[in-house]
Amino acid sequence: MTLKDVKVDQTVSVVKLHGEGATKRRIMDMGITKGTSIYVRKVAPLGDPVEVTVRGYELSLRKADAEMIEVK
Repeated sequence: MTLKDVKVDQTVSVVKLHGEGATKRRIMDMGITKGTSIYVRKVAPLGDPVEVTVRGYELSLRKADAEMIEVK
């Protein structure tokens, strides 16, 4: 399951980051690493972007970036 598939008001844990190079590095620089807890706050009406809470701060992710984050 990826972060894109998670419903609003659910908390999940990161299992693996997919992607290559700069894209993966950018996601990791935002604080999203293996084992991190992510709470999905809101999803825009058309599904893009997804607003999440990570490590105590709010973050908006594009659908394409959320697909690269495998969660459980």
